[in-house]
Amino acid sequence: QPGVDIKGKARESASDDAGFVGPTPNNTPVQAAPIASRVVSEKPSVGGIVEEGEDDEAVEIDMGGAAGLGGLTGNIFAGNQRLVSMLQGRLGSLLGKPSGYIESLPAPVRRRINGLKCLQSKHTELEMQFHREILELEKKFLALYRPLYEKRAEIIQGKTEPTDEEVAAGVSDTEEEQPEEPAETTAAAEGDDDANITGIPEFWLTGLKNHAGLCEMITEMDEEPLKALRDIKIEYTEDKPGFSLIFEFDENDYFTNATLTKTYYYQQSANFGDLVYESSRGCDIDWKEGKDLTVVIETKKQRHKTTNKTRVIKRAVPNETFFSFFETIPTPEEGVELDDEEQDELDSRLEADYELGEEFKEKIIPHAVDWFTGKALQ
Repeated sequence: QPGVDIKGKARESASDDAGFVGPTPNNTPVQAAPIASRVVSEKPSVGGIVEEGEDDEAVEIDMGGAAGLGGLTGNIFAGNQRLVSMLQGRLGSLLGKPSGYIESLPAPVRRRINGLKCLQSKHTELEMQFHREILELEKKFLALYRPLYEKRAEIIQGKTEPTDEEVAAGVSDTEEEQPEEPAETTAAAEGDDDANITGIPEFWLTGLKNHAGLCEMITEMDEEPLKALRDIKIEYTEDKPGFSLIFEFDENDYFTNATLTKTYYYQQSANFGDLVYESSRGCDIDWKEGKDLTVVIETKKQRHKTTNKTRVIKRAVPNETFFSFFETIPTPEEGVELDDEEQDELDSRLEADYELGEEFKEKIIPHAVDWFTGKALQ
């Protein structure tokens, strides 16, 4: 499975001159050309185009005059989608084929181009080193962040209280962000001294539900076990580039696991040296009897034709739940090819999975309190 560059998606739309295609060694469109938007500056040398459709019905388009020329950019092609599809398909079949442009250049020019390729190769090596060192820098700063994350977890879980200095600094930050906060709200909060409250209840559940993507994943049934979520940590992998998300849970009525993990692995892009997502691996959840949220049990009565006896058949049907996040998405074995629809579905699942892992790593874990308060939504 090729890597997915979640961080580098913006590069796909870097050019403002997408309509211009200069002479290149592979001078074919990256995507199917929008036929109806092309402008034709010369009168075609043929009187028309005849297409044999699947139903053997001939479609003739007159291209002999000015009206025909106008039709190339509008009405004619808009009304003949089969012809558009045929031409786009033929253009698509040219993708990646050499245009002969480089081969037609003078030998001295081709020699210089080969020299540039050498320089580009050296540049790519430096880019690869750059991205490897960025990963090492991330590891270094995770070690610096860790004491803050540990103190955060202790406060959330009620193991310690913030110092007066920390509280004062937090109040100051709040006043800067919300200078017109109603005074009665602050006064009410200061007078609400419930000694029975420990830590910050449902901290992670609240923060996750404030995230637009995760909010859609979390069902009503998921909320009870997620109330037991104590902390979410990140650890970088040692065997190969990547990281693990570690979800720590208090004892609960749903599963026996103290931790659930999701690990993501990187591979290095040969073109730009980026570390892109290669694969991910989930974990098994040890569900307690009758508490598996990933399936629902459907019951069906079945009557035997001969004996006329009735029996009840139970069948486990997959169920939508946040905890499906911890599944390992199955990918085909080497040499096994999927059809286009299956491949598109797999690609969509993998990309969504990688994006969610990136959200946890880059946004949710580092800025957990902002997701809890809703500041991250501003």
